[in-house]
Amino acid sequence: MNRFPWPLLWLLIGMICPYQAWSGELSNKGTLSLVLENDLFYNLDRHYTNGIRVIWIPDRSVPTPGWAIKLVRLLPWLPEQGKIRHGYAIGQSMYTPSDITITNPSLQDRPYAGWLYGTIAVGVESGRQLDQLEISVGVVGPASLAKQSQKFVHKIVGSNEPQGWGTQLKNEPGVVVNYQHSWRGIANTTLSGNRMDFTPHVGTVLGNVFTYADMGITVRYGERLPADYGPPRIQPGMSGPGDFSPTSNFGWYIFAGVEGRAVARNIFLDGNTFRDSRSVKKKAPDRGSTIRFRD
Repeated sequence: MNRFPWPLLWLLIGMICPYQAWSGELSNKGTLSLVLENDLFYNLDRHYTNGIRVIWIPDRSVPTPGWAIKLVRLLPWLPEQGKIRHGYAIGQSMYTPSDITITNPSLQDRPYAGWLYGTIAVGVESGRQLDQLEISVGVVGPASLAKQSQKFVHKIVGSNEPQGWGTQLKNEPGVVVNYQHSWRGIANTTLSGNRMDFTPHVGTVLGNVFTYADMGITVRYGERLPADYGPPRIQPGMSGPGDFSPTSNFGWYIFAGVEGRAVARNIFLDGNTFRDSRSVKKKAPDRGSTIRFRD
């Protein structure tokens, strides 16, 4: 009997939904979140085209493991006082040029690439502030299985078959360390009978996949806002915790956010770190200037 391809089903859902976040509390166990991001909803299929991430955060009543406590104590910028949380995630992100029907895309367009990774994370919540540290390890290139994922889903939904995956970035192990500090609900107000809050954050990301500094803010508006730090997201979008604090009754909210970054490295634009590959400048050149690309 053939086994049903559940992982491919999740990828199919991810290709259909522009952004979905689902969280469910398993009684006295923890929070399982599924985050899906895709550009197909906007009738586009290019650049950061798809992301899927599954996040597991154990329940607050579960004792903190020794490795998480030791890691927090080793890092001087994490507060000594506060509730220590930990979690795990696996994910896949996918990047393509503007036209996926071309076998040999323009050297002036971003290259095909995939990123398959696993993450461990710790966080310290002190008062209305949250310090998060995530360590992600994975692979960029054919081993990320992005080619197979996109071709399978496009065949199912009847979209154009991507032709240029033969030009994707080469295989490269990836390590990303992400630190973020957030202030929950630093400002609160009431609008038309519902609540609105503002949660700013600052952070830095280091690694051969991403290296940048960032700052931004998330605004939420709704009924019975949960006492957490907003919805989870996927890099390169605004990051967010996978923790979920439900209200006692039915509640809802909508959110929007903005973030600015000073980017030193993005492998999906800059190309492979240790091998020649396709690449493109992060900033468009002035008119009349010349750019040389690696191929």
